[in-house]
Amino acid sequence: MKYYIIAGETSGDLHGANLIQALKKADADAQFRLVGGDRMQRAAGQEAVIHTSQMAFMGFVEVLANIRTIAKNLRLVKADVMAYQPDTLVLIDFPGFNLKIASFAKKMGLKVCYYISPKVWAWNQRRVLKIKRVVDKLFCILPFEVDFYEKWGMDVDYVGNPLLDAIASYTYNDRFLEENHLAGKPIIALLPGSRHMEISKLLPIMGQLSFRFPGHHCVVAGSPNFPLEYYQQHMGEANLPIVFHATYDLLKHAEAAVVASGTATLETALLNVPQTVVYKAHPVSIAIARWVIQVKYISLVNLILDKPAVSELIQKECTVEDIAKELNGLLNNKIYRAQVLDDYAALHKKMGDPGASERTAQHIVTFLR
Repeated sequence: MKYYIIAGETSGDLHGANLIQALKKADADAQFRLVGGDRMQRAAGQEAVIHTSQMAFMGFVEVLANIRTIAKNLRLVKADVMAYQPDTLVLIDFPGFNLKIASFAKKMGLKVCYYISPKVWAWNQRRVLKIKRVVDKLFCILPFEVDFYEKWGMDVDYVGNPLLDAIASYTYNDRFLEENHLAGKPIIALLPGSRHMEISKLLPIMGQLSFRFPGHHCVVAGSPNFPLEYYQQHMGEANLPIVFHATYDLLKHAEAAVVASGTATLETALLNVPQTVVYKAHPVSIAIARWVIQVKYISLVNLILDKPAVSELIQKECTVEDIAKELNGLLNNKIYRAQVLDDYAALHKKMGDPGASERTAQHIVTFLR
């Protein structure tokens, strides 16, 4: 069967790649067309119609500033979908773009599967009504989403979380420290996100942490979407080591982490690294978000546990001083550090077992047949 898979950002690219591998096992005749990143391209053995680096815009102001690029991408994907005529679209998260494609696909009589439910529980919950109209099969990866959709009269499949698959299947590099010249001092991992806006706002602040913690290596996890030079231009006076394609290796060796709000906060917790979550955006974007967002927390860790298990430093609180203070507690306050790790243990129990990619692939193939 023919699958048209769309992922618009780095985390979706990871899950899309694992799903492609699982679909190959579940359907020996699987063919793919994709919008995605490097991982999906390698898994499918072909170039993406559009690369994720040209797709991921976050924040209300940032989206408006790139509205022409987004409109161009929509036109290109719609035309390509009609030319390819897939048996199904498989949309991965990225709702601002993907729900528009879903509406178009349904009008054209195509089947639509949505993997990694849009976070409609966070704001504008009435978007569920649109999802019911334009999505044939919805697969959720967060435990609380099943109850949320049931309240709206929607039958969904909980498949577990694909991050568990990615972590379970990852092969660690035993020579990571030596190859990156990081032996000798403990590590603080810095994860500034995978979008232009995130990196440009957060990395200059993160870079200053190296002067606050000279006894540690402060190491940046680089996104493959950007070259080394892009990171270096946002570091200010700091000269931080950067590692690419090795975030899990970095977290495995990290004593603590500073993480941009997003999927990486959950990855960091599942790898048992105490963290503080940070976020900074255009002031207008933040003001609008605070007006419309309907959840208490921004990090997935806190949302799943329904408690402030990890600190969240947003906008004005996202300063070198506040981050350093939080890091100092995670590194040196044994009681505080132990509480964070206890909360991580509860998180592991809620998340369940690996196998989300295989379960989702089997659901899709069964549905189509």
